[in-house]
Amino acid sequence: MPSTASQAYNEQEYAQQHITVKKWHVNLSVGAGVITNPLHGGKNVPLPVIPQIAFYGERWFFDNGRLGFTLKENQKHHFNIVSELNAESRFFIDWHPNNLFVLPATAGASALAQNNPQPKKINIDNIDNRHLALDAGGSYHYVQQNHVLSIQLLQDISNVYNGTRGAIQWQYHSEVGRLKLKPTLGVNYKSAELNSYYYGLKAHETSLGKIDVGSSWQPYAKIDASWPLSEANSLRFHVAYYDYSAMDGSPLFERNYSMTAFIGFDHTF
Repeated sequence: MPSTASQAYNEQEYAQQHITVKKWHVNLSVGAGVITNPLHGGKNVPLPVIPQIAFYGERWFFDNGRLGFTLKENQKHHFNIVSELNAESRFFIDWHPNNLFVLPATAGASALAQNNPQPKKINIDNIDNRHLALDAGGSYHYVQQNHVLSIQLLQDISNVYNGTRGAIQWQYHSEVGRLKLKPTLGVNYKSAELNSYYYGLKAHETSLGKIDVGSSWQPYAKIDASWPLSEANSLRFHVAYYDYSAMDGSPLFERNYSMTAFIGFDHTF
């Protein structure tokens, strides 16, 4: 990797960009936004201020809460080892790191092991706390002109849910006049261990008895847009839709989706 500049990645969004190595990169977005909580009793998360912090060394990098090491890279192929906090607990914890790093911040349907096909709804205030988990694993990025295809597979290394999660994502970088657009489509994979820990229920948490949730594939879509106002400032718009319909059999869900929306001003320091 060159010591002056490198074509690196915003690992949070798997985005291609030019970034100077051995230098902190700090952006701050200020405006109005929200992350909707799909769970019964869950509070929506307001987004008035969103920081974006990155540092890239020769091999090591930190990008919006994601710590990684580049194993191999060339113009088209990038292989990394990465670690990050699991974002699933964001719906259970009001002050969650993943609710800060939102901007450039998942074989089969779920199955419930219980007898009642239509269980009553459970408020998250009436269940045990779901804890933060630290995941680590590998990521791969393939770059073809303005297209970026990303694949990752991570394992819980904190002994919280003891499962795996993965993602396959496509992202496209385009410009319409001065407007910069970045649409994203992807699907998240979540193992039964992950889903059961966060969205299942223990025997003492419900009169229905223990409820386990199977593995799931959950699609999502995002679009990020920016309009430059000056060299350091721009108008920013971001909206994302995360599908949880594979999980709607869990009594914890009030809605089968979560949305993130933000509009405001972005400043580069």
